[in-house]
Amino acid sequence: MRLGIDAVGQAGGIVEGAVCYTGDVSDPERGLYDLEYYLHFVRELEAAGIHVLAIKDMAGLLKPNAATMLVGAIRNEFPNLPIHVHTHDTAGTGVASMLAAAHAGADAVDSATDALSGTTAQPSLGALVASTKGTDLDTGLNLTEVSMLNEYWEEARGLYAPFESGQKSGSADVYIHEMPGGQYTNLLYQSTQLGLTGQWSHVKTAYAAANRLLGDIIKVTPSSKVTGDLAQFIVANNLTEHEVVEKAEELSFPNSVIEYFQGYLGIPPFGFPEPLRSRVLKGRTIEGTDGLSCFDGRPGAQLPPYDFDINRKTLEEKWSADKISDYDVMSHAMYPQVFDEFMERQEEYGKLSYLDTRTFLTGMKVDQELNVSLEKGKQLIVKLISVGETSDDGIVNIQFELNGQPRSVHVKDKRSGVAETKRLKALKGVTGSIGAAMPGVVLETKVKKGDKVKKGDPLVLMSAMKMETIITSPCDGVVKQVVVTAGDQLDGGDLCVEIDES
Repeated sequence: MRLGIDAVGQAGGIVEGAVCYTGDVSDPERGLYDLEYYLHFVRELEAAGIHVLAIKDMAGLLKPNAATMLVGAIRNEFPNLPIHVHTHDTAGTGVASMLAAAHAGADAVDSATDALSGTTAQPSLGALVASTKGTDLDTGLNLTEVSMLNEYWEEARGLYAPFESGQKSGSADVYIHEMPGGQYTNLLYQSTQLGLTGQWSHVKTAYAAANRLLGDIIKVTPSSKVTGDLAQFIVANNLTEHEVVEKAEELSFPNSVIEYFQGYLGIPPFGFPEPLRSRVLKGRTIEGTDGLSCFDGRPGAQLPPYDFDINRKTLEEKWSADKISDYDVMSHAMYPQVFDEFMERQEEYGKLSYLDTRTFLTGMKVDQELNVSLEKGKQLIVKLISVGETSDDGIVNIQFELNGQPRSVHVKDKRSGVAETKRLKALKGVTGSIGAAMPGVVLETKVKKGDKVKKGDPLVLMSAMKMETIITSPCDGVVKQVVVTAGDQLDGGDLCVEIDES
């Protein structure tokens, strides 16, 4: 964190350092993350030169009594340090906790407009405004005016209704599984897409187990993704906590889990759990290093300098100079694969940001005419003429007018129910018959027919809802056949590779 703190300070910015909250400081039996742990961390941040302290309660675990203890202790030791508290209202205690934090000395607390508040979002702004009116903590905001603004967001939220998670109420079991609010709804959706419909309760239980397996870590992006990936992996493969440890050397863990144990996210405050870490990393090395199995300290310190000029030139050659900005260079530096996917999609479909929200989310109706403004003085007029019937192979003919000229396109109807080619399943009990551990898309095949492989060698790289998994060889042998190619959509258990054991 010192690198970022120093850089922002040298640039003349306001440095707000965050201490991420997990556990329960009000419970002496909770374990690792006690009051002294947080005070020690704040001391280090203050000594590093921060201007503002943020307490980042990602999962909404900061109970009212804990908020009083934590904020009160920090305020007592650092009377002049501005304190900013962020939480989520998953359990429904957010308003009470933020009021407790304010009474204990917090200078600012996060909230959300009423229409977007509660559950995994932040606690209600209106409730905090009303609760503090006429007290020493009066916000100075007018509840009537706040409510008028909220009316706009009530209508706006309706536009995004198709993307709602379906969560109807708060859930106090967050104190058990400790899932961050921002991840809760995403993981609920991802689990459905991964074929785990109806198993959400199992995913939450597995999340708590995954946290224990990883060493009771602070769960915030990207460490929360590691925990979520492992939880879904456990449920999809019907594993117990004990089996994950015992079978670690032969399981094809998600990439995020492997990279966590290799130190890509740094070293956890209380170290990596053993023997799981050693078993997961057995026979693995970090690509681009001289046989290194795990980073020692900050991983960025052991990477070669990033050449922005050369990489900008490479991007300009690939996508053309007029399409590459400083933001694009930074995006590619941090997320190269995601950036390339974004550019490929934009090359195919154009910039969909030109469309209004309602059309983007719900599409056009027959006979509807749409004006699309590309730039000043340049407009497209699109009119939908007809939507044909779905053909036997799942294709729909769309007829429309573009600036008065008739056009047509053929689009695959994903809701048609037209069956894809049925895939073979890996044979249970046959070591050399290797299937997909979870549903997903094949990104890359690492071997071909006739290749000699050893146990642990990578065979296929897959991706499912941002979770990458490398399918590895469970044995030594020769590749008999590879039955998948890049772009294939697989279900769990679908055959990928067959190996003749040696």
